Amino acid sequence: MNIAYTEVPLRLTAKTCGYEEKKKVAYTFIDEYHNTSLDKTDITIAELEACKRLLKYLSDRLHKADEDTIKKEIDELTMTLDLLP
Repeated sequence: MNIAYTEVPLRLTAKTCGYEEKKKVAYTFIDEYHNTSLDKTDITIAELEACKRLLKYLSDRLHKADEDTIKKEIDELTMTLDLLP
């Protein structure tokens, strides 16, 4: 089992993509280096933090669909965290 712990928390960026009916949230790693054997819980927590940051910086110019998509993603990630052991 390859488990690596780093002092730096896993950081992701989130952005919305797609068109009005098919909006999704996409994630990218901030650091160029990342371990390939990351825990599902750590990745989910990082995705949740990235979505919360994206929602925080959401401007009024963006469409309502973006805000709804991000809130839906936050709800799904929270439920996923509740179900993970």
